Amino acid sequence: MQKKAFSAGAAREDITPAVGTLLYGYAPDTVSVSVHDPLNVTAVAFREGEDTALLMSVTVGDFNTELCEEIRKEIGKALGIPLNRILAAATHTHSAPNVAGIEGWGEIDRAYTDGILRPAMMRAAERAVASLRPAEYAVGTVDSLVGVNRRQQNKDGSISLGQNPWGTFDPAMTLISFREKDSGKGILNLIHYGCHGTAAGKNHEISRDWSGVMCDRVERETGVLTAYFNGAQGDVGPRLSNGGTVGDIRHVEELGGVAAFDAMRALRARGGWKEGSLEIFEGTAAVPYKKLPSLRETEEKLAAYASPEKLINVRKLEYDHWAKIRAAYDAGLPTHDTHFRIAETILRIGDAVFIPFPFEIFSEISLRLRAYAPYPYVLSLSNTNGYQAYLPTEDQIVRGGYEVQCFLYDGAYTLVNDADQHLIDETLRILERK
Repeated sequence: MQKKAFSAGAAREDITPAVGTLLYGYAPDTVSVSVHDPLNVTAVAFREGEDTALLMSVTVGDFNTELCEEIRKEIGKALGIPLNRILAAATHTHSAPNVAGIEGWGEIDRAYTDGILRPAMMRAAERAVASLRPAEYAVGTVDSLVGVNRRQQNKDGSISLGQNPWGTFDPAMTLISFREKDSGKGILNLIHYGCHGTAAGKNHEISRDWSGVMCDRVERETGVLTAYFNGAQGDVGPRLSNGGTVGDIRHVEELGGVAAFDAMRALRARGGWKEGSLEIFEGTAAVPYKKLPSLRETEEKLAAYASPEKLINVRKLEYDHWAKIRAAYDAGLPTHDTHFRIAETILRIGDAVFIPFPFEIFSEISLRLRAYAPYPYVLSLSNTNGYQAYLPTEDQIVRGGYEVQCFLYDGAYTLVNDADQHLIDETLRILERK
């Protein structure tokens, strides 16, 4: 039987908001005053035989699950692609409009999502599919120190956001190039690396953060469209010269240059060009929920908040957690699924597999999957097809800290402490299914 041809196509659209738009990040009232570098969405289409899949890089922070699914459905309906085969990955810059709508971080910017983001994602997807042509690929990977574990362990045992030089992080930066099989013309450079987009963090400039500087530099050097996909970044921040993982727009430029240097090293480390292939693994991953706390404990927790209307960020998330549990009791504890279920679609593109997660997963999860999965390049994607806060490894929960608080208080029903092992087990089950 003759092998069906593998095709790839890519397209980019601008999604930069107007100056004056609120930026999503550490504070819910940060007003943009200028554009440092434009935001964009890059769509990559893959096809082999009757199978088509879309992989989209969207330079926003956290992508609200319902909103993301609505947009993916619209794209799928227009292009005849099943919903689960459209993967929309947020790069997690803190210098873009709010498309998350998380309790404590402000509301979704509907004017932005409806007026700019939705139509741009549709156009990029349509153009990527229209540009499909026979393709081949090459992969290069290097170790990079752009990221660092950000769960700084203080002398008193507390955890703060900073640099933890002995903490786990995934150093692998992988660059996959796609080009036209016949002409050799470049289609896309895809860069994968796990790290928060907080080199600026609390700035007032619109920016893709350090990954934007990296992509622009690689694109200028190669003349080929370049896009970034964020890996396991839940506990990884940018390794800044100020000793932290949050700086200003100058740190964006500084670290972006380092990242560009590493990406070009990965490009030069590419192996030979190979004939492409597309394989799709689909299934449902189920991770158990904890049992709800008692009504008595819930009421005691709520009574401890003096002025809940003044809370923001994690403290507001915590209060909302207990309020939702109380609401569940008031409603007579309606039947609730005992597991959180994720429609998981894994794409194998040649030697590389892309594994999407709607969480900010901790880096050890990526490293373990890479060790267990039978493929040369195992690339986990954080913040993909929605957002369900952080997913830490079980050993880190006892230490506490910002990420762990988000995990413990996201909604009324929260995941078990060993959710990382369940997620790995379920992912491998889907990946090994033939």
